[in-house]
This record gives sequence, C-alpha cells and structure tokens, in this order.
Amino acid sequence: MKKTIVIITLVLIGLAAHSQILITLLLGDKLNSDKLEFGLEGGLNWSRISAFEASKYHGDWNLGFYFNFQLHPSWYINTGVLVKSTLGAGQLTDNDLSSLNATIFKDSDGFRVEGNYSQQMNYFLVPVLVKHKFKNNFYLELGPQFGLMYRSWIQFDSDLEGRDAIIKEYNREKLNKIDAGLTLGAGYRLFKGTGWTLGAKYYYGFVNVYKGKQGSNNSSFFLKMNIPIGAGEKAKEKAAQKAERKRQKKAARQSKKE
Repeated sequence: MKKTIVIITLVLIGLAAHSQILITLLLGDKLNSDKLEFGLEGGLNWSRISAFEASKYHGDWNLGFYFNFQLHPSWYINTGVLVKSTLGAGQLTDNDLSSLNATIFKDSDGFRVEGNYSQQMNYFLVPVLVKHKFKNNFYLELGPQFGLMYRSWIQFDSDLEGRDAIIKEYNREKLNKIDAGLTLGAGYRLFKGTGWTLGAKYYYGFVNVYKGKQGSNNSSFFLKMNIPIGAGEKAKEKAAQKAERKRQKKAARQSKKE
C-alpha cells in the first residue's frame, strides 16, 4: 500500500511538472518570499549503471524547477523536480546486451552492423537536500533523492553510408519504476549571494535498476545552474529597506543630540 501511494504521488508530481515550469516563468516573482526561493534548475549529467561491463558514462542534459526553504540564516531545505532528466549507461558490451536480452542488429547478409548501444531511462527526479550556506556564499548539501522512471529503452546509434541511424528497443517492463538513493553536492552563489547558483552534485542509487538483477544501481554526476525568478529584485528591495531603516535610525540619533 505504501509503495502504491509513493508511485501515485510521484506520477502526479511528474504530470504537473511541465505546467509548473511555465508557472515558474510567469509567476516566479510572486512565489518568492523572505523564506522561500523558487526558480529554474538546469544542467548536464553523466550517468552509469553498476553491474555492467560498460564503463563509459552516458551524458545528457536536464531541466526542472527548485524550491529553497530557509530554516535558519545558514540552513535550507532544497527540493524540486527535474522534469527532463535521463540516466543510463553508454557503450554496452555484448555481455551486457545478452544479460538484457537485447537485439544485436545485423544487415541483410547476416553481418553485424557497427554502432554503439546504450541504456537510457527518463526519470522525474525529486531531491530533498539539507543545505548549509557559508558566509563566503559557498554551500554544501546532502540528502535523499527519489526518482520515477516513466520511459526506458536500449538505443542503437550507427552511421549507415553517411546517414545517422537510431533504433530504440523499449524495455520499461524489465526495470523498477522507483529509484531512491543519496545525493551530495556543493556550489557557489553569484552576485554576493543574491544571483544565480553554480553547483555540482553526485547521486548514488540504492535500488536495483533492473528487476531481479542485484547490484544494478544508478549513479550520476550533475553540473547545474539554478536561476531564481524574481528573487534578485526582492533582494534589492530588502537591501533598500534595510538601508532606509539605517538612515532613519541615524537621523533619529542626530535629532536627539540636537
């Protein structure tokens, strides 16, 4: 029952995610406040699956939105959804393909067609990270990450007489839909702590990617950029209000002296 509830929750998050990105762009400045920051997150990631002979990381890009909830001047909860995100493994070997019961493509004469095989999986990724921001605007973050796999395939890429050929063999039924693991990250906030954030994080999954295949865990390196929507204007407004309060206090002290 608990697993069903988790799946339903993640599905609803995923279905709403695409519209939420549009809401981020249109209403981000309304959603930001002193204790909440809302914006877009995007970047690149390189992933692999353990228990495969393939050692090459599969590279792709990702896009989503994030929330920063302030708990204390230096402590935050960082969460959100990567709506477009792909994990997987590149350059699968013949043994890898055999273990997956995947097709090895041949031409009409029965000769093997040269090319690269990769496992690719689309996920909605939901991190829930505790984030500590230092006075120099660097930060560290750590916490669990959850994923809902909604599409999976083995992709064959080849060059046939000067033309790129791509064949996808879908295998979603062989994979576990839910993934969960641990994420560790670090980064830096630009423009004196009020602007964009540049960061990197590493994720390692604790759930088997394939049903009945022990030790088949996801892992991925992420390079990311967080872009707050409207938060910069609010920070400037807050700074102006603080400066005005200081001016008023100074004027009041001078008035008392007189």
